[in-house]
Amino acid sequence: MTFWRWLTTPDPAPGLTSTKLLKLVVRVVLFAAIATLLSTLLSLTPLKPYLNTWWGSLIFILILYVPLARYMTIDTLPRTRSAAPSAKAGTGTASSAQRRKERNRFAGVKKGPPKYGGRR
Repeated sequence: MTFWRWLTTPDPAPGLTSTKLLKLVVRVVLFAAIATLLSTLLSLTPLKPYLNTWWGSLIFILILYVPLARYMTIDTLPRTRSAAPSAKAGTGTASSAQRRKERNRFAGVKKGPPKYGGRR
């Protein structure tokens, strides 16, 4: 299991290090082997005439590649942090007053004079 953990754990070092490149090569080789094996096994079924068409190949590729895209890009895409943490972890939905207070929390700018004369 150590090999699998090494392969699926993101490397925290910035940039493309030799470890990241080695992991990427191993992932690509494993993915190609799995794709070839599945394609061979499906060609032995009655689906062979459909897999030999362009749309059959496209469906096969989409079914195979889309779920594995996240796995393949563990180290290649930079991690993004969540936009804003919630006010309190245990609370459900906040009231409108709490949302307004949170939204205006860092405003810090006083209102200017009224434009176009204001109230009369």
